[in-house]
Amino acid sequence: MRPWTRLQDWITLLAGAYTITTPIVLSTIGMAGEAKVVVAMITLGALVASSSLVSLARPAVSAAVWATTGFGVLLFVAPWVVGYADLTGPAWTSWLVGVLVVVVSQTVLGPLSGHSRRAVQH
Repeated sequence: MRPWTRLQDWITLLAGAYTITTPIVLSTIGMAGEAKVVVAMITLGALVASSSLVSLARPAVSAAVWATTGFGVLLFVAPWVVGYADLTGPAWTSWLVGVLVVVVSQTVLGPLSGHSRRAVQH
């Protein structure tokens, strides 16, 4: 697989960028007092986007795909762990984007399993 061509990584990159921007937009309409929500969503969105970029640049490195999946799981559970499950917009964004990231990133592992995979590429 050539770098910068895998559709799944582009989708997860956009999902991470969306997650980063959502609390910024929502803070302008009444969520400004919820700093922990903003920090959690921006941080997890940045982690998803960063691991997606690594996966785009180095498509043979399966560790980047697993990292993206893990960050998607963290994004899904964040509303309960951080305590914003009662805030409809941010909670649903975390749940839906988290599921999307996990499902899309895991579709990459099927094609990778036919090749010799390395956790870290030299």
